[in-house]
Amino acid sequence: MNEIGKEFLARSRYHLTQDFMPKIEQSIRLLSDKEIWWRANEHANSIGNLMLHLSGNARQWIVCGLGGATDARDRDAEFAQRETMPVDELLGRLKDTIREVDDTLARFSPEMLLQKQTIQGDEVSALEAILHVVEHFSMHTGQIILITKVLTGNDLHFYDFDAGKPVLRFLSSSSR
Repeated sequence: MNEIGKEFLARSRYHLTQDFMPKIEQSIRLLSDKEIWWRANEHANSIGNLMLHLSGNARQWIVCGLGGATDARDRDAEFAQRETMPVDELLGRLKDTIREVDDTLARFSPEMLLQKQTIQGDEVSALEAILHVVEHFSMHTGQIILITKVLTGNDLHFYDFDAGKPVLRFLSSSSR
């Protein structure tokens, strides 16, 4: 279990820091502050709301739920935000949260993965909490990518297929 647990923690950290975050950052760097707060309709979320939500969720489940930090999350405020926040402020907040998550997971012992924690009123294993955050982050990263593609009409070129297999790459901001 120890080797499996170590690998689970390492891959979870990789996906959050080296896969999802760079895709979000590359996507939002193609958009204006106004576009980041665009929503298809009143029932849809903007990229800005999704970024606030990702930060709140990851912090609550990992930093607070597993790391013991104080949980002061206001989930409703993540979705109620309508006032435009600058992209650098949003990105800074999300990057800070992911650094905290990564630090928490770096210190987390694989032997504790099956221990139960109470998060959002439910008793879950640490493994389940981590899996929830990685899956949740993946889903909303996909939404951010889709909204960016809709607004820009561009392929975001996350992968290089020249080597005969997909290789993840991240380009500097390109013009539309």
